[in-house]
Amino acid sequence: MHAVHTPTYGAPHILELRELAAPQPGSGEVVVDVVASPVTAGDRRLRSADFPGFTALPGRLAIGLTGPRHAIQGTMFSGRIRALGEGVTEWSVGDAVFGAVDHGAWAEQLVVAADALAAVPAGVSFPDAAAVPYGAGTALYFLRDLADVQPGQRVLVLGAAGGVGRYAVQVAKHLGASVTAVCRSEQFDTLRQLGADELLDYRTDEPGAGGQRYDVVFDIAGASSFRRARPLLTDTGRYLTVYMSLDVLFWMAWTALTGGPRALTGVALDNDLATIAAMMADGSLRARVVQRFTGLAAVADAHRAAAVERDGEVMIDIAPAASLRAVG
Repeated sequence: MHAVHTPTYGAPHILELRELAAPQPGSGEVVVDVVASPVTAGDRRLRSADFPGFTALPGRLAIGLTGPRHAIQGTMFSGRIRALGEGVTEWSVGDAVFGAVDHGAWAEQLVVAADALAAVPAGVSFPDAAAVPYGAGTALYFLRDLADVQPGQRVLVLGAAGGVGRYAVQVAKHLGASVTAVCRSEQFDTLRQLGADELLDYRTDEPGAGGQRYDVVFDIAGASSFRRARPLLTDTGRYLTVYMSLDVLFWMAWTALTGGPRALTGVALDNDLATIAAMMADGSLRARVVQRFTGLAAVADAHRAAAVERDGEVMIDIAPAASLRAVG
């Protein structure tokens, strides 16, 4: 099989197409013929080892100090099951599935644990299914699990048009919240279609200018801080950020002790594919794939495109075009 090899950290040109032996499933595993896989901001960071601030050393220790510990990268995928390992009874050969892995998705075939998959819902295309686990999983973790968003609450999303922001708007609406999305005015139509109730242009509008307070401020763009967001929060409000820093860790500990508005951060380790699949099935969660590249040989071009794309996901169509249509 063919796979994309990352021999060292660096710019997209370092990515190489190599031929490797076809993988074999172990007990409790399946082999998936990969149909589609995106290039996310996280994927680009893993390729270049571009970790911000004090996370640089821990990041390198986690993925490889001098070079990638796992040379075949790619973290999200969709495809069809090719082979079953011993003890796998919940899937059949040919089933359409999607999921997320730590590495290995930029390949024609991928070995993955059988219990780390979800079925692609009927009517959902393979590229759309491949696009959602990271952004939707992160949004679910922060809004549902960390912030415990309840129906009727107000959620302000900073960076609402980004790879996590688009899903945060949809997840917050799914949880019953009223959503104010902060982005560029050119992106208003997209965010309105995804369910945003109010839209603010970060270049001209000031959140809370009319005295509005929010139960949750979700900063996905690194555009604020707990100190700056605190006046926007209700007495029991929560400030969420995906950017872990010493500052937010201090405020997280301090506000846990003192009460009032809270600062919260964390790492989404569980993508909750069952909930994501159910939301796609009922139409409350939609992907936005705006650029597609054909074949693994185009992965470097996909990385370059993803570095500047701000309006949707960049997808690599790994399988023939006939395989990419919606399931069911």
